[in-house]
Amino acid sequence: MVLSIINLSVKLGDQKAVDNLSFDMNRGEVVGLLGPNGAGKSTLMRAITHLQLHDGSISIDGKDPAALSSNERARLVAYLPQTRTIGWRITVRDLVALGRMPFRAFGTRESATDREAIEAALELTDTQHLASRIASELSGGEQARVLTARAVAQTTPLMVADEPASGLDPAHQIMLMQALRRLASQGRSVLVSLHDLTLAARWCDRVVLLDKGSVADEGRPDKVFTRQRLATVYGVRTQIAHSADGLVITPTDLVER
Repeated sequence: MVLSIINLSVKLGDQKAVDNLSFDMNRGEVVGLLGPNGAGKSTLMRAITHLQLHDGSISIDGKDPAALSSNERARLVAYLPQTRTIGWRITVRDLVALGRMPFRAFGTRESATDREAIEAALELTDTQHLASRIASELSGGEQARVLTARAVAQTTPLMVADEPASGLDPAHQIMLMQALRRLASQGRSVLVSLHDLTLAARWCDRVVLLDKGSVADEGRPDKVFTRQRLATVYGVRTQIAHSADGLVITPTDLVER
């Protein structure tokens, strides 16, 4: 088991953003984290990556992240936050290479392992052709892919990605999800928050559906994504079709309250 969360709660001001939440992730899984805005997805991810104070228990690869140094945590979990603006002039390759810093002593040169991880991350995210470009001069979608490559280069057992498909065109959304699946096939685990129900249904092994900071349902996408459940959690009516590529879920209207 690569991630275990038991009775996790996070309070933001007077409100509980995450309320007594528990779930596990196995090695080699892609788990989708879904739910409406304000359901607690980003707060949960920040708690997992030790960026948010919380109550309850979190274990990553059998270790308590709170008991580790920042460098030790960075070897366990890579975090791709929702805000992905690159504010400094640096080449794409050098930016992706920052993902290798937890594995190197300060001032030392890249090892062969580092170079291999960097090139693999560029290839996986289809950003090799951008390697010599200045990262801050790229489009928003290109910057998102480059920052994903940096997280991939970290080669951690767990990757936590907060809405990585946001801002990407349909082709690169699919390429991103294919990349996450390839990571899982290599034995890494990916927790990814998504708003696109069809992307989640097509590419995730399991989904965890949040509502008001709690788990509304979890399991295989075809079991969780029912018209009734989506109406209850999202307040929308949906059409659900089964295609050769998996479920296709289309929100069609609001549920009458």
